[in-house]
Amino acid sequence: MNQTLDLINNRISLRRYADRPVTDIDLNTIIEGAMRAPTAGNMMNYSIIVVKDEEKKKRLSETCDNQPFIAKAPVVLIFLADIQRLYDYFDFCEVEKFCKEKEMDFKEPNMANLFLAASDAFIAAQNAVIAAESINIGSCYIGDIVENYEIHKELLKLHDRVFPVAMLTLGYYPENIKRIKRSRFEKKYIVFNEEYRLLEDEYLKEMYKELEEDLANKDKKGARNYGQYLYERKFGVEFFNEMERSIELMIKHWKGNV
Repeated sequence: MNQTLDLINNRISLRRYADRPVTDIDLNTIIEGAMRAPTAGNMMNYSIIVVKDEEKKKRLSETCDNQPFIAKAPVVLIFLADIQRLYDYFDFCEVEKFCKEKEMDFKEPNMANLFLAASDAFIAAQNAVIAAESINIGSCYIGDIVENYEIHKELLKLHDRVFPVAMLTLGYYPENIKRIKRSRFEKKYIVFNEEYRLLEDEYLKEMYKELEEDLANKDKKGARNYGQYLYERKFGVEFFNEMERSIELMIKHWKGNV
């Protein structure tokens, strides 16, 4: 059997952890795994903040959509899209002066920088997930770290060109935990050969069939199908509005428009 594929296929989002701290050796193994991730141009335009402080974890559990389990995680890793360090180095190297001498445009951080840096950060985060799984440490992604930008900027002492894109809670798997893996869509709906294609209504219906059937066991709150239920639960709620507001503000800071 392929051990790496076993780790990937058996991984779950873990929200309950064994009552013991993550050792420094194991944490270092996870971080080193993250830092071996592919990175655009080998620039590593990301940073990682390790959070163990109980008060800070408690605050993050409140600001990240009020999820108490975050405070109970032994350690939290926050992955940042970070162009600040590179531009500080450019300043040290007098790159702007060099550009003038060469009659080149010196470009301030832009959306291309943001996309590359965010990609670097996400890839590093997923490397951390797999490294953690290999030593029996579970994780859960917290996308809500992009909400409440002003609070997180102050809490984590972030500069304008440093953008939180992902957060992982980490802890050892508790004994006798039952791993319940959530189903995934069939490959034929997700993977296409050579070019993208839109899915016709009949394929969309087939794709969501299992979720539609499961909807009968949920409080639908007036929704007549899974699409309506999903939109109201994920997109038509306050936390999504806050996420949108925070991201728009982050981008203004990133581009120096604030």
